[in-house]
Amino acid sequence: MINFTAVRYKNFLSTGNNWTDIKLNTSKHTLVVGQNGSGKSTMLDAISFALFGKAHRNINKPQLVNSINDKKCEVEVEFTIGSKNYRVFRGLKPGKFEIYVDGTLLNQNSHNKEYQKVLEQNILKLTHKTFHQVVVLGSSSFIPFMQLSAFNRREVIEDLLDIGVFSKMNALLKERNSVLKEKINQAYHDIEINETKTEAQKKYIRDISKLNHDAKQEKEELIQRYKDEKEGHFAAISAINAKVLANNEGLQEENLAATNEVHDLREANTEIQTKIKALVKETKFYEDHSSCPTCEQDINEELKRGKLEQAKKTAAEFQSRLTEIAAQSEKATERLGECKRRQDLSFGWGTEIQSLNDLITKCDSEIQIAQWDLDNLSDDKSDLAKANDDYDALVKEYHDLMESRNKLNDQAAYNSVIAEMLKDTGIKTKIVKQYLPVINKLVNQYLSILDFYVHFDLNESFQETIRSRHRDSFTYDSFSEGEKQRIDLALLFTWRQVAKMKNSISTNLLILDETFDSSLDEAGIENLMKIIHTLGDDTNVFIISHKGDMLEGKFDSKIEFVKEKNFSKIAA
Repeated sequence: MINFTAVRYKNFLSTGNNWTDIKLNTSKHTLVVGQNGSGKSTMLDAISFALFGKAHRNINKPQLVNSINDKKCEVEVEFTIGSKNYRVFRGLKPGKFEIYVDGTLLNQNSHNKEYQKVLEQNILKLTHKTFHQVVVLGSSSFIPFMQLSAFNRREVIEDLLDIGVFSKMNALLKERNSVLKEKINQAYHDIEINETKTEAQKKYIRDISKLNHDAKQEKEELIQRYKDEKEGHFAAISAINAKVLANNEGLQEENLAATNEVHDLREANTEIQTKIKALVKETKFYEDHSSCPTCEQDINEELKRGKLEQAKKTAAEFQSRLTEIAAQSEKATERLGECKRRQDLSFGWGTEIQSLNDLITKCDSEIQIAQWDLDNLSDDKSDLAKANDDYDALVKEYHDLMESRNKLNDQAAYNSVIAEMLKDTGIKTKIVKQYLPVINKLVNQYLSILDFYVHFDLNESFQETIRSRHRDSFTYDSFSEGEKQRIDLALLFTWRQVAKMKNSISTNLLILDETFDSSLDEAGIENLMKIIHTLGDDTNVFIISHKGDMLEGKFDSKIEFVKEKNFSKIAA
């Protein structure tokens, strides 16, 4: 049983920065009164927000923060389950979500959604929807059980009867079946691949069995053909080498002699050119001067003519020598050109030899490949033995795959039976069938206490049948608002009784939000008071109402909310 002990909040909706603290288990019946907008229903929104992260009423999360202070919105609720004390804390601006168990913070490594699942599934064991069916009856943002869809009705009753575990088991089974289906498909695929490989292996065994002497002879002839081609290349290289040797004979000496001769002739030419320049200078001196510029003595005309005559004779000798040197240089240059031609010829033969060597290398490579093929053909007995071993391995793998597939199919058939049991029409329906008579009996008892004499019946699909004393059939929507509220109240108290019977989501807290202010007439109010006063001592009822004067003195305690300076608080 969940025993709620306290709720505290500040900067939440209309409350200010001071804590509003409400004890939830000190009084059996508590009347909560106040003017409109004073914050009466805020306690219900605070409990809902602390437990489920959303208010009871349809209020967006940003609107929960007090608009004046606009920060440090904090709510916490305390409760006990068995011997453990729990405190759930939530905050906005900044956002916080913490769960404490006996004063120790519960591990927060998971995401907020996962953390919320831990709270709902492992601790509270009820959802937001079920909480408001068992704990709350109100006119604001409350959807009575009879106005829920069939799916949501089922969800509430499964929580009450603690059979939601079967839905979870069904969801887990679906996930496992999805994985199992993939494994079965993979098994069939693996078997098909194995069969294809086995057929290919059979063909391979047949092929290598047919290898014969003709195949070997073909490889041997190919090897011989490349050997002959290789010998031809070697012969061509020998012939070229002979030409290279003949061509290169005396080539180096001739090239050196011609090079030296060209060098010597160039030096001789340079020397004569220098002498010619000196002779020209001397001749010009005698032609331009009649006296010595140094000693200022006159130069004899006969001496001048002698010098000029001698200069002409010497110039002629120099010119003759230059002509001779030019002729010799031309011949030496021709010899160098011939040496260059012979060198180029040898280089070309060298390139041809390299090409032949490349062809020889290619022949060696082809011979090696053909020899490898020949060796494999010669070893066909060992290949055949290996091929048979591989075939046997494939056959064994096939049997293993078939056995694995059969096991998977057996598991799928077993899961199919379990799935049928876990469906809504399976084991859950059997459990619901057992409790439906009890549920219908309790609803009708509470309807009688509320002076509403109809026969209410809920079937396995959670659809209602309502008959009058005269057996006329009605639906929930065909009744007045007051009559609908009597049905809602009867269901609320029924759910609480069922929860106690199952001890699944039983709680001490019951909040009636403006129930007395709505469609109930005076007789309905009196009858509701009878039910409230018959509740056990382990129930703490909070009645939120505007009719403070009419209900004054009928409850053990009272909380009055007032609004001062735009902030809600509990009156002193």
